[in-house]
Amino acid sequence: MKIVPILGDAVAFASCDDAPASAPKLPLPLARREFLKGSGVLIGSLAVGSPLAALAPSTVWAVELKTLSKAEGEALMKLGRTLYPHRKLPDAVYALLAKDLDGAASSDPATATLLREGIAGLNRASGGFARANEAKRLAAVKAIEGSPFFGKVRGQCVTSLYDNDMAFTALGYPGSAWEKGGYITRGFQDLKWLPAPPEAASPKPYFG
Repeated sequence: MKIVPILGDAVAFASCDDAPASAPKLPLPLARREFLKGSGVLIGSLAVGSPLAALAPSTVWAVELKTLSKAEGEALMKLGRTLYPHRKLPDAVYALLAKDLDGAASSDPATATLLREGIAGLNRASGGFARANEAKRLAAVKAIEGSPFFGKVRGQCVTSLYDNDMAFTALGYPGSAWEKGGYITRGFQDLKWLPAPPEAASPKPYFG
């Protein structure tokens, strides 16, 4: 597997030498030889034709976990999608949630215990949270609402899922504009999903 990280080291997009013949393959250089040496690795692919697929060097992505297992990472991804469901967000964005929580677990044993026990509870309640259907996942999550584990994951979702370039691209947010002169000349009128308002809808300027 050859790895090329984009968006810092958060997510790597890869060309898998051992992937099926139908999987996309790109001649990408090996960028991180230490990659895939962690506790678990989350791997997936972007939908062909999606906005992210047009920007990434490959549709195959991978995220390394240093403390949590692959199964635990997958459960956190599903928990994030259950709490904040977005059809436009690919699994690669939800993998950032797992990676950030894994980073917290790596630096704090108490957080690692909290996450592992919380995931184990979800698995018991749903018969395997990551593989359970949507109804079972939702019921399991509602049952732990208000718990420290629930609060930890939900709080991390706010930044992990929305404060990254992949989410910006998927959701159509052009990013911060103040350092580029604001939106007046770069997107202020670019609401292509709404019809243009009639001229009468805008009041005439008053110069007093």
